[in-house]
Amino acid sequence: MAIVHRAELRPSKLELLAAWLPGCAWCDAEGPIERISAFRFDDPAGEVGLETFIIGIGTARFHVPLTYRAAPLDGGVLVGQLEHSVLGTRWVYDGPSDPIYVSTIRDAIVDGARDVDMVLDDGTPVPRLEWWATAVGSGADPDARTRALHVARRLPTDPPAGVPTLSATWLEQASAVTLVWLSGQEEN
Repeated sequence: MAIVHRAELRPSKLELLAAWLPGCAWCDAEGPIERISAFRFDDPAGEVGLETFIIGIGTARFHVPLTYRAAPLDGGVLVGQLEHSVLGTRWVYDGPSDPIYVSTIRDAIVDGARDVDMVLDDGTPVPRLEWWATAVGSGADPDARTRALHVARRLPTDPPAGVPTLSATWLEQASAVTLVWLSGQEEN
């Protein structure tokens, strides 16, 4: 379960993304951004926040996974920093550049896991909002944990046939869209 704090964020997550996305080679749309949907997975150690956004820019849709850390990550692609009124400074990274994101999503795909429910820091369950996505791993042979992780950025995408995947649905997207897949190649 993901723990959600009643907190103020400065800048907001969407403000951070609005500043970062125009510099991304894979983001070929211009204009204001809109959060279409989001979901979370848990870091098994409870140290790194894992949140994925489906962002709209005009009619284009983008998959933007993020991680939140209490300290800088060597080698990570920094999206920016934000101030969390409860947790303090958070370093926000592009998910695929964070080894915790990679291992957690790879495990979710192989294990056939789904996104996590959220609870407030006092243990109160957070009701699922209608705009939240549901993300589910396809399941795979445990040996697939050594395969390279591929993250779709612009949606929809067409992964290779038969590969293990993480797919999601959300309010405006009733049929599952592949967000991440494991290739047939072992990771180098």
